[in-house]
Amino acid sequence: MVVFSKYQTIPTTCVEYVHPWTESCSIAATGLGIHAIQESFRVYVTVYMLALIMRGRIPTKKDIKQTLLGITISTLFLSTNGCAFSLFTCWVRKLLGNYNALTVSFVPAFFAAYVAILLERPSRRSMLTLYVTNVATETLFRMAAWRGLVRPIPHGQVLIFATSMTALLYFYKGRKAKRDSIYGLLRFVVGPYEERGYAENREDLPSLASPSHVENSERITRRPLERKTRSVKYNIIVAFYKLYHSLVKSVQGLNRHPTCPHPFSCTYYVLHGAGKMFALGYGLQVCLQILMRMKRLVRKPTLLPKLLIHKNAFRLGGFLAGFSGIFRLMSCLLRRFFNTDSKFHAIPAGLLAGLAFGFFPDNTIALYVMWKSLQIIYVDSIQKGYVPELPGANILLYSFSTAVLFHAALLEPQNLRPSYWKFLYNISGSRIAAMDRKPLDAFGMGTSSALVEVLAKTRTSLLPYSELL
Repeated sequence: MVVFSKYQTIPTTCVEYVHPWTESCSIAATGLGIHAIQESFRVYVTVYMLALIMRGRIPTKKDIKQTLLGITISTLFLSTNGCAFSLFTCWVRKLLGNYNALTVSFVPAFFAAYVAILLERPSRRSMLTLYVTNVATETLFRMAAWRGLVRPIPHGQVLIFATSMTALLYFYKGRKAKRDSIYGLLRFVVGPYEERGYAENREDLPSLASPSHVENSERITRRPLERKTRSVKYNIIVAFYKLYHSLVKSVQGLNRHPTCPHPFSCTYYVLHGAGKMFALGYGLQVCLQILMRMKRLVRKPTLLPKLLIHKNAFRLGGFLAGFSGIFRLMSCLLRRFFNTDSKFHAIPAGLLAGLAFGFFPDNTIALYVMWKSLQIIYVDSIQKGYVPELPGANILLYSFSTAVLFHAALLEPQNLRPSYWKFLYNISGSRIAAMDRKPLDAFGMGTSSALVEVLAKTRTSLLPYSELL
């Protein structure tokens, strides 16, 4: 039971609560800032270098300069967020003369986040807002569930994903100009043929593999036969390949409805998409499991077959294959039934395809898709004049979401996602854990005991005050 309301105050100072390891507010903020710079630099070097490698080309001088500039600005942004939180928390106490449930964390975190996000490049603000809003939404739900205000819905993340992805697929099939990166992901998973604009050129699409393609493939398979000795194993491999090639050709040559924008038959379209996505998801899961257990595999290689057939190895592949295959299948069936292609087909097809998320349920992915769909709906409504554009909406939403996360980290850490707790712990050099929670127990949330539980659960610890100076 909460003893004080959020407006009632607690008799504590910033030295007792914010930085009990030093009596100086400036020394506490400086120490936090120095550590935050080091940790932020390490984080963003990894992020930006990975993004540079993912471009798949040798970086130019311009690319390197932009990468170094991005690392510098992002490091400044993140370290400022942490340092400013410490300063604002102390300043609020000096200004008001006391703390309440809002000013111990939420209010100073809001202003610190607002200042910090202004230092980041405008092109990155939307992405950062989407991420923290994602985590904050989950945190708010946990806070409400902890208070008994809501109850978790079985398979709720599947419902969120299915409805949100349906909205995204509706825009994917109904819009021509699509700049958001989420559409590139949809283009890869469900195929480019469902995108608006492909149907207009469907007369140019082949229904069968062209003769030249078949001749080239047969010529390629014939060359090694002329060079190598025809062993039994080799002949078996060649026979299987020819059988597979003939089956693919026969499936490609099946019926395709005139309104379908994809090449080859509808059957091939569905099977090819599902098979490709399953192979990708399965491969990613297996590679990840191998990397995580590399040391054990080196000592005991016999574990490899178990990793290849473990049920978890098929989860991501099952989800991607089911999502792509069901959406393609339903799209083709609806085109056949109504004898036309329509963006409204994305609604039933997307809802059914989204149920495949049950193979790989994940709160983070579901909430990301939800907020991305809301963002796109909001932008579309602005363009059509349905709603006014809110100046600085990204900045305000980022600040509010960050304030929610800091509030949870200080007052009710049991409701914060463990991975985000570890992130705050590392960025602050464990100072987020060293802030004295005993004065906050007056609010009746069991903050001190919750902190002990979170430290044990996340395998983090309290460092001696001497190491924080």
